[in-house]
Amino acid sequence: MKIKDTKKSYDEVCAIKHEPHINPKKQSVFLRRLIKILSKGELKATHFSVEYIGMDKLGKDEPCLILMNHSSFTDLQIIGTLFANRSYHIVCTNDGFVGKEGLMRKVACIPAYKFITDLGLVRDMKYAIENLHSSIVMYPEASYSFDGTETPLQKGIGKLLKILDVPVIMVKTEGAFLRDPLYNNLQKRETDVKAYVKYVLSSDDIQKKSNTELYEILSKEFEYDHFKTQYEKGVIIDEPFRADGLHRVLYKCPSCKKEGSMLGKGIHINCKECGREYTLEENGTLSAKGQESEFKFVTDWYAWEREEVRKELEEGTYLLDTDVDIKMLVDLKSIYSVGEGRLRHDKDGFTLTGCDGKLNYKQSPKASYSLYADYFWYEIGDMICIGNTQAQYYCFPKDQEKAIVAKARLATEELFKMLSSQ
Repeated sequence: MKIKDTKKSYDEVCAIKHEPHINPKKQSVFLRRLIKILSKGELKATHFSVEYIGMDKLGKDEPCLILMNHSSFTDLQIIGTLFANRSYHIVCTNDGFVGKEGLMRKVACIPAYKFITDLGLVRDMKYAIENLHSSIVMYPEASYSFDGTETPLQKGIGKLLKILDVPVIMVKTEGAFLRDPLYNNLQKRETDVKAYVKYVLSSDDIQKKSNTELYEILSKEFEYDHFKTQYEKGVIIDEPFRADGLHRVLYKCPSCKKEGSMLGKGIHINCKECGREYTLEENGTLSAKGQESEFKFVTDWYAWEREEVRKELEEGTYLLDTDVDIKMLVDLKSIYSVGEGRLRHDKDGFTLTGCDGKLNYKQSPKASYSLYADYFWYEIGDMICIGNTQAQYYCFPKDQEKAIVAKARLATEELFKMLSSQ
């Protein structure tokens, strides 16, 4: 998938006027049904199945909030199939609208900023429910899972539930991550996919419970570990490319502790520094050549990397400092390539400078509980996005081995936790 990319100077982009707000549009029934038809082939290849839990409590045309874990591109096809007979609006990252805003609005997507506070989004969701009598589909994790486990939910999600005041439905997938994990360069694997559709909370439940209780209920619903589930259920992934790109997640060698030295290729991930070799087995476990592996699962390795980042933050040694290519998003017509710069991330947050000295953006570590980071973003490269509702800055590290976007996301999350507990 590509994105419209226009080269402009930083001054030219800053001069672009912000577009007026547009209320959500009524969903095109034709396009909703077309999505289901177009999704049929993909889901048939996965032997897609669904299990409904308590869904008899939801009225046929009753608006609801549909929450779903975010595993892969297959998620949208699942939603389009499960709810083809129900009017719904999808909360979608605003860069997904670039160059195709008209179509996205007819499909009934609502543009949103990832990990940026946006009260306008809440108003749009409320408008869709009350004025268009539509349900809302939302991926509250806001980003695809890197390692096959859940990403943190925003603490304020309980408050959102009370504002919307509609039943909450949870859609949880099994197998979608294994079929198309983000790290694997868009290469699909043969595996079955199943969805569990569960009625979680009624409007009465939501109003009776505290925001903290609602957050804890949803956090529990969002717990998952795709690699461990694969192993426990005996699912076999035997594609010869299953470890391609795995170094994007497992970037630090547990043997020599070197970062940026790992390379995932074929079914192996190797350390170029010390020569250590691991195999991603067909059952989802890890084995090490010549000796026992330090970790049984990818998720265990990633959790260890999180602990290592936390130590660096506590010791004051964490630092990302890298040359980047910079693209900006200020409207929905295009993304704009504005030049080069330098991105720094430490205990004081992000600092982005560049564009011949004209750009100097700082972002506090308290600005967000997580980070919009992505692999092979629109087939351009690994990316870190920072910014606010006025402008978003998409930063593509020139040295992608040393500037590890997964580590930056871990550091953002752990730093936010540390500051929030003070």
